[in-house]
Amino acid sequence: MKFFVDTADVAAIRELASTGLLDGVTTNPSLIAKSGRDFFEVLKEICATVDGPVSAEVTALQHDAMMREAEKLRKVADNITIKVPLTVDGLKTCKALTTDGTMVNVTLCFSAAQALLAAKAGATFISPFIGRHDDIAQDGMKLIEDIRQIYDNYNFATQILVASVRHPMHIVDAALIGADVCTVPPDILHKLYYHPLTEKGLAAFLADWEKTGQTIA
Repeated sequence: MKFFVDTADVAAIRELASTGLLDGVTTNPSLIAKSGRDFFEVLKEICATVDGPVSAEVTALQHDAMMREAEKLRKVADNITIKVPLTVDGLKTCKALTTDGTMVNVTLCFSAAQALLAAKAGATFISPFIGRHDDIAQDGMKLIEDIRQIYDNYNFATQILVASVRHPMHIVDAALIGADVCTVPPDILHKLYYHPLTEKGLAAFLADWEKTGQTIA
């Protein structure tokens, strides 16, 4: 599974990229607004930090306007992925862009039927929002299972990019199902490292080593 980080915080992205485990970045208008910085300036810094796909979302609602915004966004860097909403105009834009060789992330997916349409439109990534499903007492993981089965049935190349991740088990469950990517807030990604038995074992090893009076350095 690929790990993308869902943030526009350049410092956090640099820290995670230094681990060598980060495969890409997703942003959206809300995250950019939270940064308080210029949109294009933030995107350029992120693209220079991460080699993998960096999703930048259009804000227009009509196809022609989406295409104009996409043209500007594509000029930022070669690893920009244009992010479009799962609407008729968004899918029309997706088809036009992917036909032209541009990576596209179709976002705000909440049903398997929508995911099927995105794959038909040639989406590079489909972003089902599992946490928001859970918020309204629906099973977000069942949605991932359904999309995985449909895509496998027809050998669609579209990658399932699990979004709206709320806790580490969302990531584990998505990996068990066979999702291609999880995009995760930095704090959730950091939680993957932690296990109390790892901490306990490390403390015991260090205590035993200290008793020997030896050093490696």
